[in-house]
Amino acid sequence: MRKWFRQNNKNSYSIAALMPLLRADLAPGPRAGIMLYSFATPQAGEVYHEVNQAREAGLDALFIAGGPHPSALPEEALEYFDYVVIGEGEETLPELIDAIETGRGAASVRGIAYRRGEEAIYTGDRPPVDLDCYPPFSSILAPIEITRGCPWGCAYCQTPRLFGRCMRHRSIPVISRFARRHKDIRFTSPNSLAYGSDGRRPRLEKVSALLEALRGQKKPIYFGTFPSEVRPDFVSDEALEIITRHCANRSISLGGQSGSPAVLERIGRGHGRQEIESACEIILEHGLIPQVDLIFGLPMESAEDQKMSLDLVRWIEGKGGKVRAHRFMPLPGTPLWEETPSPLSRDAEALLGSLAQKGRLSGSWG
Repeated sequence: MRKWFRQNNKNSYSIAALMPLLRADLAPGPRAGIMLYSFATPQAGEVYHEVNQAREAGLDALFIAGGPHPSALPEEALEYFDYVVIGEGEETLPELIDAIETGRGAASVRGIAYRRGEEAIYTGDRPPVDLDCYPPFSSILAPIEITRGCPWGCAYCQTPRLFGRCMRHRSIPVISRFARRHKDIRFTSPNSLAYGSDGRRPRLEKVSALLEALRGQKKPIYFGTFPSEVRPDFVSDEALEIITRHCANRSISLGGQSGSPAVLERIGRGHGRQEIESACEIILEHGLIPQVDLIFGLPMESAEDQKMSLDLVRWIEGKGGKVRAHRFMPLPGTPLWEETPSPLSRDAEALLGSLAQKGRLSGSWG
């Protein structure tokens, strides 16, 4: 059967990682054969509608779902899809395709869900993959994923639920090999400054070794910038000296999330407001611009908490930094999944409107 990745502008990184593992073409919509979808919660309704329409039209296709939303809600996804790949797909998806094409059945494939009659079957967990065994991309270029997983377990975030709390890292030789494909070098990581560490305490000698190795390629390096970020408590003079020595950054993406110490504690961030302000000042002292992510509308957020976040926005912008705001969206699999977002104050709505005009507002985070 011919295989297709359903491509859109939201899932290019996932497709880039999976393309080297099996022969499949790209499709802007459903096609006959095996249709492969990867999607997050904001796209779920649209994807379900598309698959449902294709089935009603009698399309001869088998539908397989993966990504953050299906992984967290496999039974929901199975109302529309034939199979769900849960969590990491590098090993699971090729094995599932082989099982389908050879007729040996999906029950032997770990890490998937499927229906047997009215019953949803989960085949069990699969061990985390060794990132060095799988290329980050092939024909479709993408930022190089240098780490996966996160130990912090922030209440709003799917990352540790999807990839586990133990950080795994690609080795410097593998990163260097794929970096040669790029004109400039960019990364993805839950926390770039955690490279080589357990994710709780930085090992800056590992970061320095990575950037030193890449500098020999004589091309711009962007570290700790979108689509990656850094935690405020990992920012230090030593860290910024390493970045400014090796990289072309003009900014650092900083995960702040709230200006309220109480909210930061409740969501399990592991740092306070003081660390956010200190990180901004260190970044500025080293000639870079802090670009700080903040979430508005978290379920435990009071009007006073929002005021503290607005005060932090004014403080950051007054120092010469920038803010990227996120309107809280509950994400499945997280402790806040079934919680109701807090209403936004008039001032918070005005801020989000202003940031939206500047292209610095996102609908969700995680």
